[in-house]
Amino acid sequence: MLIENKVSLSKLVAFQKLKPLTNVSIANKYIETPDVNRPAVQFAGFFEFFDSKRVQVIGVVEHAYLRRLEEENREIMIKRLDKFFSHSELPCIILSAAIDTTGIINSDLIILAKKYGVPVFKASSSASLIISETIRWLNVELGPTTSMHGVLVDIYGEGVLIIGDSGVGKSETALELIRRGHRLVADDAVEIKRVSGTTIIGTAPEILRHFIEVRGIGIVNIKELFGIEAVKQTKEISLVIQLENWDKDKQYDRLGLENEYTEILGLKVITHRIPIRPGRNLAIICETAAVNFRQKLMGYNAAEELNKRVMKNLQKNMRENRI
Repeated sequence: MLIENKVSLSKLVAFQKLKPLTNVSIANKYIETPDVNRPAVQFAGFFEFFDSKRVQVIGVVEHAYLRRLEEENREIMIKRLDKFFSHSELPCIILSAAIDTTGIINSDLIILAKKYGVPVFKASSSASLIISETIRWLNVELGPTTSMHGVLVDIYGEGVLIIGDSGVGKSETALELIRRGHRLVADDAVEIKRVSGTTIIGTAPEILRHFIEVRGIGIVNIKELFGIEAVKQTKEISLVIQLENWDKDKQYDRLGLENEYTEILGLKVITHRIPIRPGRNLAIICETAAVNFRQKLMGYNAAEELNKRVMKNLQKNMRENRI
């Protein structure tokens, strides 16, 4: 199930350490988009395509333009500011650190902000830094979220999501991995969030954090049993391992020349389908898959290397036979 998020304005205020310039209540104010806008063209009178749901950041350039407009025609300046603030979806206005908050411009701005109930804040950094940090933070907070049944483990620094039918052995495999020095992120329910165009992260629901279910034993607390170094709160998901019961009539990949993928929140994650048979050490297989995945990221592919050797040997034999 995909969940669209929103974040309270108070969290952004705390994150950016913003100083309020109005006494407008922010108790029920929320931000629904990670994008940020600098309203230069709006101050110039162009309001087509204006996304008023974005956080609005006024920097030195916008402020200088308003000052010049005030000198030339204060009535037009107030009219444009009034139209700007009349958009009821505005979550807030942030003034950069370099802006002098005294003077007629800012007095008019504050008056109109109070009139329309739009909170205005003063930041302690430049407009460009406010924008970059706010977008980064909002992308994490507002990323689309879903939940998957599985186990997420940090194996050699790679986030490995182990999935499969109930009772197939996911938690037991995770327990063995933890005993071998790896770290548990989530068991049973994994909350997954897309934080960028290429990255998804997983975590455990607060109520289930650090707990794991082992059939025949019950619920155990990994943090209490193995120590704080055996758990991790969040982890980027790099690899999916799907456990399934062995089917003698099914063909399984033996070379790994072609990748299989699982789509999560619109991103394709490389997936290994591991058949389960008695005697197979699933923990070691998961470790090998994680290390092999990292090798591929670093430019080495064992399957391709073997294929090159085989082809080179075939070509050599063909030349010798011709001779």
